[in-house]
Amino acid sequence: MPKIDIAAVSKRKGSGYPAPFDVPCAERIRQRLGNAGGLTDFGINLMHLPPGNWSSQRHWHSHEDEFVYVLEGELTLVEDAGETVLRAGDCAAFPKGSGDGHHIINKSGAMAVYLEVGTRSPADVTTCSDVDMMSTNADGRFVHKDGTAYPEP
Repeated sequence: MPKIDIAAVSKRKGSGYPAPFDVPCAERIRQRLGNAGGLTDFGINLMHLPPGNWSSQRHWHSHEDEFVYVLEGELTLVEDAGETVLRAGDCAAFPKGSGDGHHIINKSGAMAVYLEVGTRSPADVTTCSDVDMMSTNADGRFVHKDGTAYPEP
């Protein structure tokens, strides 16, 4: 099994969300470890989430399971049922099609690091729970829930 040189994996800061939905995630850093290893059936991201930042807008997936494992720090998981603190060694799972929007917020004063694992279904639609936004894996564009496009930046 080939070893992945994590230091050599490119880092992407922020999100691909249209404004103003990108602001809470502006400082998050993602390294696509699954891509670096040539994986195609599922993705693995190494995430660094600074204090005050969000992992994403609160969302759920139609055709993708998602899993998070906290490596360092303390995070707050936000779901329909409320908030749960996650610390190093804790994990959470989000079954596809649940309709239960989730995201993670770093409410602590220190950087948090976690792994984000998910399937890569071409049929997946990501629906945001709290804002008028969704996207499909088919084209990756973010659109309003009625399907109209956001203006290009």
